[in-house]
Amino acid sequence: MVKEITVIWLQAAACTGCSVSLLNAQNPSVKNLLVDEVIPGTHINLRFHATVMAGSGDLALSYLDDTVELKKGGYILVIEGAIPTRDGGYYGAMGERDHAPTTMAERVSAAAANAMAVLAVGTCASFGGISAAAPNPSDAMPAGTFLKSRGIEKPVVNIPGCPPHPDWIVGTITGVLLNGLPSAADVDDLGRPLAFYGKLIHENCPRRAAFDEGRFAKKFGDDGCLYELGCKGPVTYADCSIRRWNSGTNWVIGAGAPCNGCTQPEFPDLLAPLYEKIGQLDNTPLVIKEVRRG
Repeated sequence: MVKEITVIWLQAAACTGCSVSLLNAQNPSVKNLLVDEVIPGTHINLRFHATVMAGSGDLALSYLDDTVELKKGGYILVIEGAIPTRDGGYYGAMGERDHAPTTMAERVSAAAANAMAVLAVGTCASFGGISAAAPNPSDAMPAGTFLKSRGIEKPVVNIPGCPPHPDWIVGTITGVLLNGLPSAADVDDLGRPLAFYGKLIHENCPRRAAFDEGRFAKKFGDDGCLYELGCKGPVTYADCSIRRWNSGTNWVIGAGAPCNGCTQPEFPDLLAPLYEKIGQLDNTPLVIKEVRRG
Protein backbone atom coordinates (compact mmCIF):
# COMPACT_ATOMS: atom_id res chain seq x y z
CA MET A 1 0.00 0.00 0.00
CA VAL A 2 1.32 3.43 -0.98
CA LYS A 3 1.78 5.92 1.85
CA GLU A 4 0.51 9.37 0.94
CA ILE A 5 2.11 12.54 2.27
CA THR A 6 -0.26 15.49 2.02
CA VAL A 7 1.25 18.93 1.33
CA ILE A 8 -0.34 22.39 1.41
CA TRP A 9 1.68 25.20 -0.20
CA LEU A 10 0.59 28.71 0.79
CA GLN A 11 1.98 31.82 -0.89
CA ALA A 12 2.08 34.94 1.25
CA ALA A 13 3.97 38.19 0.56
CA ALA A 14 6.44 37.13 -2.11
CA CYS A 15 7.19 37.28 -5.84
CA THR A 16 6.40 33.60 -6.64
CA GLY A 17 10.07 33.11 -7.54
CA CYS A 18 10.39 30.21 -5.11
CA SER A 19 7.55 28.36 -6.86
CA VAL A 20 9.13 29.09 -10.24
CA SER A 21 12.43 27.69 -8.96
CA LEU A 22 10.70 24.49 -7.83
CA LEU A 23 9.10 24.11 -11.26
CA ASN A 24 12.62 24.06 -12.73
CA ALA A 25 13.71 21.06 -10.68
CA GLN A 26 15.45 18.42 -12.79
CA ASN A 27 16.19 15.23 -10.86
CA PRO A 28 13.51 14.53 -9.88
CA SER A 29 11.40 16.89 -11.94
CA VAL A 30 8.34 18.48 -10.36
CA LYS A 31 6.25 16.05 -12.44
CA ASN A 32 8.12 13.09 -10.94
CA LEU A 33 7.80 14.61 -7.50
CA LEU A 34 4.04 15.01 -7.71
CA VAL A 35 2.98 12.06 -9.86
CA ASP A 36 5.45 9.25 -9.18
CA GLU A 37 6.57 7.44 -6.06
CA VAL A 38 9.78 9.39 -5.59
CA ILE A 39 10.51 7.17 -2.60
CA PRO A 40 9.22 3.62 -3.24
CA GLY A 41 5.92 3.23 -1.43
CA THR A 42 5.56 6.96 -0.75
CA HIS A 43 3.66 9.53 -2.79
CA ILE A 44 3.25 13.28 -2.34
CA ASN A 45 -0.27 14.65 -2.65
CA LEU A 46 -0.02 18.39 -3.23
CA ARG A 47 -3.54 19.40 -2.27
CA PHE A 48 -3.20 23.16 -2.64
CA HIS A 49 -0.84 25.45 -4.53
CA ALA A 50 -2.57 28.53 -5.94
CA THR A 51 -0.08 29.05 -8.77
CA VAL A 52 0.11 25.55 -10.22
CA MET A 53 -3.33 24.06 -9.54
CA ALA A 54 -5.98 24.08 -12.26
CA GLY A 55 -8.79 25.22 -9.99
CA SER A 56 -9.20 28.76 -8.71
CA GLY A 57 -11.44 30.88 -6.55
CA ASP A 58 -13.88 29.28 -4.11
CA LEU A 59 -13.40 25.82 -5.65
CA ALA A 60 -9.66 25.82 -4.99
CA LEU A 61 -10.00 27.35 -1.53
CA SER A 62 -12.54 24.68 -0.58
CA TYR A 63 -9.78 22.08 -1.08
CA LEU A 64 -7.55 24.10 1.23
CA ASP A 65 -10.22 24.33 3.94
CA ASP A 66 -11.17 20.66 3.60
CA THR A 67 -7.55 19.52 3.89
CA VAL A 68 -6.94 21.63 6.98
CA GLU A 69 -9.96 20.05 8.67
CA LEU A 70 -9.84 16.47 7.39
CA LYS A 71 -6.06 15.92 7.55
CA LYS A 72 -5.36 17.40 10.99
CA GLY A 73 -1.82 16.63 12.06
CA GLY A 74 -1.26 14.69 8.86
CA TYR A 75 0.08 17.21 6.36
CA ILE A 76 3.17 19.32 5.78
CA LEU A 77 2.61 23.05 5.36
CA VAL A 78 4.92 24.89 2.98
CA ILE A 79 4.97 28.67 3.36
CA GLU A 80 6.38 30.87 0.62
CA GLY A 81 6.76 34.55 1.47
CA ALA A 82 6.56 36.59 4.65
CA ILE A 83 3.24 37.13 6.40
CA PRO A 84 1.86 40.72 6.62
CA THR A 85 0.54 41.49 10.10
CA ARG A 86 -0.10 45.24 10.29
CA ASP A 87 -3.70 46.33 10.85
CA GLY A 88 -4.79 42.76 11.42
CA GLY A 89 -3.06 41.51 8.29
CA TYR A 90 -4.99 43.87 6.03
CA TYR A 91 -2.07 44.21 3.60
CA GLY A 92 -2.24 40.64 2.30
CA ALA A 93 -5.35 38.63 1.43
CA MET A 94 -5.90 35.09 0.18
CA GLY A 95 -9.43 34.68 -1.11
CA GLU A 96 -12.63 35.65 0.67
CA ARG A 97 -15.12 34.44 3.25
CA ASP A 98 -18.63 35.89 3.32
CA HIS A 99 -17.59 38.41 0.67
CA ALA A 100 -14.81 39.81 2.84
CA PRO A 101 -11.07 39.33 2.26
CA THR A 102 -9.40 36.55 4.24
CA THR A 103 -5.95 37.66 5.29
CA MET A 104 -2.81 35.67 4.63
CA ALA A 105 -2.26 35.74 8.39
CA GLU A 106 -5.60 33.97 8.96
CA ARG A 107 -4.90 31.33 6.31
CA VAL A 108 -1.40 30.62 7.58
CA SER A 109 -2.54 30.47 11.21
CA ALA A 110 -5.32 28.00 10.47
CA ALA A 111 -3.16 25.77 8.27
CA ALA A 112 -0.15 25.83 10.60
CA ALA A 113 -2.20 24.98 13.68
CA ASN A 114 -3.21 21.63 12.14
CA ALA A 115 0.08 20.83 10.33
CA MET A 116 2.62 18.23 11.42
CA ALA A 117 5.46 20.56 10.41
CA VAL A 118 6.23 23.71 8.43
CA LEU A 119 8.75 24.25 5.64
CA ALA A 120 9.58 27.93 5.14
CA VAL A 121 10.67 28.11 1.49
CA GLY A 122 12.66 31.15 0.41
CA THR A 123 14.31 33.93 2.37
CA CYS A 124 11.07 35.88 2.81
CA ALA A 125 9.44 32.94 4.57
CA SER A 126 12.62 31.98 6.43
CA PHE A 127 13.89 35.37 7.61
CA GLY A 128 11.65 38.13 6.22
CA GLY A 129 13.75 38.90 3.17
CA ILE A 130 12.72 41.57 0.72
CA SER A 131 9.08 41.43 1.86
CA ALA A 132 10.09 42.52 5.36
CA ALA A 133 12.88 44.90 4.30
CA ALA A 134 12.98 48.35 5.89
CA PRO A 135 10.74 50.21 6.40
CA ASN A 136 8.50 47.10 6.26
CA PRO A 137 5.19 49.02 6.00
CA SER A 138 3.09 45.85 6.26
CA ASP A 139 4.95 44.52 9.35
CA ALA A 140 5.65 41.33 7.41
CA MET A 141 7.11 38.48 9.49
CA PRO A 142 8.98 35.31 8.60
CA ALA A 143 7.09 32.09 9.21
CA GLY A 144 8.82 31.07 12.44
CA THR A 145 8.43 34.49 14.04
CA PHE A 146 4.81 34.72 12.94
CA LEU A 147 3.89 31.31 14.36
CA LYS A 148 5.50 32.16 17.71
CA SER A 149 3.55 35.43 17.80
CA ARG A 150 0.35 33.40 17.41
CA GLY A 151 1.33 30.81 20.02
CA ILE A 152 1.57 28.06 17.38
CA GLU A 153 4.37 25.63 18.20
CA LYS A 154 5.37 23.56 15.19
CA PRO A 155 8.71 22.33 13.87
CA VAL A 156 9.93 24.82 11.25
CA VAL A 157 12.62 24.03 8.68
CA ASN A 158 14.03 27.06 6.84
CA ILE A 159 15.04 26.74 3.18
CA PRO A 160 16.25 30.27 2.38
CA GLY A 161 17.39 31.70 -0.94
CA CYS A 162 16.07 34.38 -3.24
CA PRO A 163 15.01 32.07 -4.71
CA PRO A 164 16.26 28.82 -3.19
CA HIS A 165 17.88 26.33 -5.55
CA PRO A 166 15.29 23.71 -6.62
CA ASP A 167 17.58 21.00 -5.24
CA TRP A 168 17.38 22.57 -1.78
CA ILE A 169 13.58 22.41 -1.86
CA VAL A 170 13.27 18.94 -3.39
CA GLY A 171 16.17 17.58 -1.34
CA THR A 172 14.63 18.75 1.92
CA ILE A 173 11.22 17.32 1.03
CA THR A 174 12.79 14.03 -0.05
CA GLY A 175 14.77 13.92 3.19
CA VAL A 176 11.54 14.25 5.15
CA LEU A 177 10.02 11.39 3.16
CA LEU A 178 13.04 9.17 3.77
CA ASN A 179 13.96 10.01 7.34
CA GLY A 180 11.21 12.11 8.84
CA LEU A 181 11.72 15.67 10.06
CA PRO A 182 15.33 16.82 10.45
CA SER A 183 16.82 16.45 13.92
CA ALA A 184 18.75 19.21 15.69
CA ALA A 185 21.93 17.63 14.35
CA ASP A 186 20.69 18.01 10.76
CA VAL A 187 20.13 21.78 10.82
CA ASP A 188 22.17 24.81 11.83
CA ASP A 189 21.20 27.34 14.49
CA LEU A 190 18.96 29.11 11.96
CA GLY A 191 17.00 25.97 11.08
CA ARG A 192 18.67 25.45 7.69
CA PRO A 193 19.55 21.91 6.53
CA LEU A 194 23.29 21.44 6.90
CA ALA A 195 23.30 19.31 3.76
CA PHE A 196 22.81 22.49 1.72
CA TYR A 197 23.80 25.33 4.06
CA GLY A 198 26.68 23.77 5.98
CA LYS A 199 29.57 25.69 4.42
CA LEU A 200 30.35 29.23 3.38
CA ILE A 201 30.25 30.11 -0.32
CA HIS A 202 33.76 31.45 0.29
CA GLU A 203 35.15 28.02 1.23
CA ASN A 204 34.54 26.49 -2.20
CA CYS A 205 34.71 29.59 -4.38
CA PRO A 206 36.93 29.19 -7.47
CA ARG A 207 38.25 32.71 -6.77
CA ARG A 208 39.28 31.84 -3.20
CA ALA A 209 42.97 31.64 -4.15
CA ALA A 210 42.80 35.21 -5.42
CA PHE A 211 41.33 36.33 -2.09
CA ASP A 212 44.11 34.58 -0.15
CA GLU A 213 46.72 36.24 -2.39
CA GLY A 214 45.11 39.67 -2.08
CA ARG A 215 44.23 39.89 -5.78
CA PHE A 216 40.95 41.81 -5.92
CA ALA A 217 38.99 42.81 -9.02
CA LYS A 218 38.71 46.59 -9.34
CA LYS A 219 35.90 46.53 -11.88
CA PHE A 220 33.54 43.92 -13.28
CA GLY A 221 35.24 41.76 -15.86
CA ASP A 222 38.59 41.82 -14.04
CA ASP A 223 40.28 38.68 -12.82
CA GLY A 224 40.56 38.31 -9.07
CA CYS A 225 38.31 38.05 -6.04
CA LEU A 226 35.06 40.04 -6.15
CA TYR A 227 35.11 40.94 -2.45
CA GLU A 228 35.93 44.62 -3.12
CA LEU A 229 32.98 44.75 -5.55
CA GLY A 230 30.48 43.64 -2.91
CA CYS A 231 30.71 39.84 -2.85
CA LYS A 232 29.02 38.48 0.28
CA GLY A 233 30.43 34.98 -0.15
CA PRO A 234 32.60 35.23 3.00
CA VAL A 235 29.46 35.53 5.18
CA THR A 236 26.97 33.42 3.19
CA TYR A 237 26.15 29.79 3.89
CA ALA A 238 25.04 27.81 0.81
CA ASP A 239 26.46 25.31 -1.68
CA CYS A 240 25.94 27.38 -4.87
CA SER A 241 29.65 27.21 -5.67
CA ILE A 242 29.61 23.42 -6.03
CA ARG A 243 25.96 22.84 -7.04
CA ARG A 244 25.54 25.73 -9.48
CA TRP A 245 22.25 26.70 -11.14
CA ASN A 246 20.22 25.96 -14.29
CA SER A 247 21.01 22.24 -14.29
CA GLY A 248 24.59 22.91 -13.22
CA THR A 249 25.26 25.35 -16.07
CA ASN A 250 26.69 28.23 -14.06
CA TRP A 251 26.29 30.35 -10.94
CA VAL A 252 26.52 34.01 -10.05
CA ILE A 253 30.28 34.26 -9.40
CA GLY A 254 30.96 32.02 -12.39
CA ALA A 255 29.12 34.64 -14.45
CA GLY A 256 31.35 37.39 -13.01
CA ALA A 257 28.91 38.90 -10.51
CA PRO A 258 29.28 38.94 -6.71
CA CYS A 259 27.24 36.77 -4.34
CA ASN A 260 24.51 38.92 -2.75
CA GLY A 261 24.11 36.82 0.40
CA CYS A 262 20.47 35.93 -0.28
CA THR A 263 20.42 32.88 2.02
CA GLN A 264 21.30 34.98 5.08
CA PRO A 265 18.92 36.52 7.63
CA GLU A 266 20.73 39.85 7.08
CA PHE A 267 19.56 39.96 3.44
CA PRO A 268 18.77 42.48 2.08
CA ASP A 269 18.99 45.29 4.64
CA LEU A 270 22.41 44.65 6.17
CA LEU A 271 23.96 43.33 2.96
CA ALA A 272 22.95 46.22 0.73
CA PRO A 273 24.07 47.94 -1.45
CA LEU A 274 24.88 44.81 -3.40
CA TYR A 275 27.98 46.25 -5.07
CA GLU A 276 29.57 47.82 -2.00
CA LYS A 277 32.20 46.13 0.14
CA ILE A 278 30.70 44.68 3.31
CA GLY A 279 30.47 47.07 6.24
CA GLN A 280 32.12 50.05 4.58
CA LEU A 281 29.23 52.49 4.36
CA ASP A 282 29.47 53.87 7.89
CA ASN A 283 32.99 52.64 8.74
CA THR A 284 31.46 50.08 11.10
CA PRO A 285 32.27 46.42 10.48
CA LEU A 286 29.25 44.29 9.71
CA VAL A 287 28.74 41.60 12.35
CA ILE A 288 27.23 38.41 10.95
CA LYS A 289 25.86 35.94 13.47
CA GLU A 290 28.02 32.84 13.76
CA VAL A 291 25.96 29.70 13.24
CA ARG A 292 26.62 26.12 14.21
CA ARG A 293 27.92 24.13 11.29
CA GLY A 294 28.22 20.42 10.60
